[in-house]
Amino acid sequence: MSPEIARLWEVIRVSPQKWTQDPWGREGGGFWVVAVLGNLAVWYNDIEDGFNYSTHRDFKEIEDYWCNQDELEHTLYALLHFVQTGEQSYGRLSPPIAGALPSS
Repeated sequence: MSPEIARLWEVIRVSPQKWTQDPWGREGGGFWVVAVLGNLAVWYNDIEDGFNYSTHRDFKEIEDYWCNQDELEHTLYALLHFVQTGEQSYGRLSPPIAGALPSS
């Protein structure tokens, strides 16, 4: 990590804890939140094997499900960019959408 990202990580990291996410994070007890910055949580999606950040409710529920397969460092860079500019720096992959693809 760059020194800037390492400092951010030191300030926002928390001991990993399971938070729920409806509907994708109900089974298995939820997803692992590893950092919190205001109303944003950095979390590990063990279904997709990658990190994401989303808004949260009451320090226990992740609001938005994303299925990016990013390394922690990349997620922290995206979070820092969002905090500095208010803009998303990269695409976010959504959960499956029923009927989005025609059946074969």
